[in-house]
Amino acid sequence: MYSDPISDYLTRIRNAVSARHKVVEIPASNLKKEITKILKEKGYILNYKFEDDDKQGTIKIALKYNPRTKIPAIRKIERASRPGLRYYVGADNMPRVLNGLGIAILSTSSGVMTDKEAKQQNVGGEVLCRVY
Repeated sequence: MYSDPISDYLTRIRNAVSARHKVVEIPASNLKKEITKILKEKGYILNYKFEDDDKQGTIKIALKYNPRTKIPAIRKIERASRPGLRYYVGADNMPRVLNGLGIAILSTSSGVMTDKEAKQQNVGGEVLCRVY
């Protein structure tokens, strides 16, 4: 049993990308679904599919690679806040990932969003992960 489901989610994606898999299956939760929607919206994954079963369901994620060079769209995906050390930021000091080329995914009072969206809406929150 794992104690941090978000770390498990990110590790499964990281391992699938390093093994050059096309699809990865992950146990579903509402927070994972929101993170997956953001990754699709920002172009880090090709597509996703939520499958419900009699338990919690699964998320199938189609990973994205460059067709010519086979380089993955997700170069690095890392956990920022963890159960032992939470990482909160205010609206005035949002983290810059790779000098603005990457994204940070935050959990705010207005929902899960990227760092740029949180800055526009002037809300802070917990930085869940960084992707570039």
